[in-house]
Formats: sequence, structure tokens, C-alpha cells
Amino acid sequence: MGPNIDQLKKKIIYRSNYRGTKEMDKLLGKFVKQYINDLQEEDLIDLDKFLNIDDTNLYNFYKGFDTEFEIENNNITLLFKNFKY
Repeated sequence: MGPNIDQLKKKIIYRSNYRGTKEMDKLLGKFVKQYINDLQEEDLIDLDKFLNIDDTNLYNFYKGFDTEFEIENNNITLLFKNFKY
């Protein structure tokens, strides 16, 4: 694993734990902690993009409610949708 992957992982870990709402800090922090070391580079890139989505839409997506826009289907969204906190 090169330094770019390690930097990306550090960025993802930080962003998952400092969201703005405590609920999403805990949910995304635990999700990332569980999966980050098992993800391939492509999935890490998708996770980085996923973390750019605002807390309200991520929470609604997780709970199965409507979101303001279509969230891309990929390995990350599937893992998140099936994640048990």
C-alpha cells in the first residue's frame, strides 16, 4: 500500500468521525472502522465520495427514507445499507 492509500484512509477516518452531528459521527465512524482495512482502492475512493454527502441524506439513505438525490449503487452503499450499528 502506497502513501496515497494511507493518506486517503486517514482522510476517510477523520471525515467519518467529525461529521457535524454526533449521531452520524458514531454511525459512520463505526462503519468505517469496521470496513476500512478490507476495502480495495476503488472502494476507498467510493467511500471518500460517499462521505461528501450531507448527514441528512446519508441518514435517510441508511434508514430507507427518500433522499434529495439518487445515491450511487456500489459496494460501499451496499455495505452501509446493510450495516448494523
